[in-house]
Amino acid sequence: MKKSFQIGSAFVGLIVGAGFASGQEVMQYFTSFGIWGTAGGIVTTLLFIFLGYTFAKLGTNLRANSHKTVLYYIGGKFIGPILDIVITFFLFGVAVVMFAGAGSTFNQMFGITAVAGSIIMAAAVILTLLLNTNKIIGIIATITPYLIAVIFVILIYSIFSMDLSIPEADELAKQQPSAASNWLLGAFLYVSYNLAAGAALLIIMTGNEKDKKAAGMGGVLGGLMLGILIILIHIGMFARIDVVAGKDMPTLELANQIHPVIGLLTAVALLGMIYNTAVGMLYSFTVRFIAPESKSYRPAVIVIGILGFIASLIGFTTLVGSVYVVMGYLGFVLIILAVAAWLRKPQNN
Repeated sequence: MKKSFQIGSAFVGLIVGAGFASGQEVMQYFTSFGIWGTAGGIVTTLLFIFLGYTFAKLGTNLRANSHKTVLYYIGGKFIGPILDIVITFFLFGVAVVMFAGAGSTFNQMFGITAVAGSIIMAAAVILTLLLNTNKIIGIIATITPYLIAVIFVILIYSIFSMDLSIPEADELAKQQPSAASNWLLGAFLYVSYNLAAGAALLIIMTGNEKDKKAAGMGGVLGGLMLGILIILIHIGMFARIDVVAGKDMPTLELANQIHPVIGLLTAVALLGMIYNTAVGMLYSFTVRFIAPESKSYRPAVIVIGILGFIASLIGFTTLVGSVYVVMGYLGFVLIILAVAAWLRKPQNN
């Protein structure tokens, strides 16, 4: 159970990056649909549980040391290479979003320029990637419980300090920009683009896991924790939509409303999750091309990290609203093939 929780926590830590923990993604994919956003959160939870289990089992059954192994298995020799290319470069794209998100967080909370904040995060990620795989997964897993605790505090405050009636909050929420045309599509898109990136590290983590049951349960626990966090953040923002509407970092805004100390703790949690996701994405991207034990691995990490920082200068909100949506539609193919593989051949216990 301990191993399953570590795998699940690392899976959560990877996906709960800048857009998720800040509330920006949850706002665009769930809260912007008002009350129906809660239904979207429930659908998302069920999808994350099923797909987390499926990819964890695929990773451990195929003994995968890169996402390429599983993608070629579920996609075959024609679709597999296309998925490989798309997901590989999406990993880099998400890391870029994380650097931009770090810039926004440092700027909003500490008054540091966004560029300087992005530089700090890029440097921290590059240094971490010089460690070994087990240390990276351990670091990612440890920050998740801390984030959950902070989100619970914000949720409780938001509900008990709600000034609007539910119909008023619903109306105001629906005025916010949405990343999809309806709540159900938003839920599927959200799972799709997160899985396109999160599946890569989940596959790598479980590929080295000998206990197949622990790996599968890790995927289930990770999916469940993700879903619960989405619903909690959504409810918290819905309750105080009058405060968070139009903010780059809605969760941080709510935390500051409670107390400056809570705001500081939330900023630290946000930066921790941004760091987690950036580390996981850049690591998965790099090992797709270069083995960690290779002499060229370290120089490659430095070059890729610097390129990621340069690309992040486009801006956080712009990247969340465009890069993620496009990749979400492409991720649907991955989900369909994963389900087909699951139906085609029962996974070993």
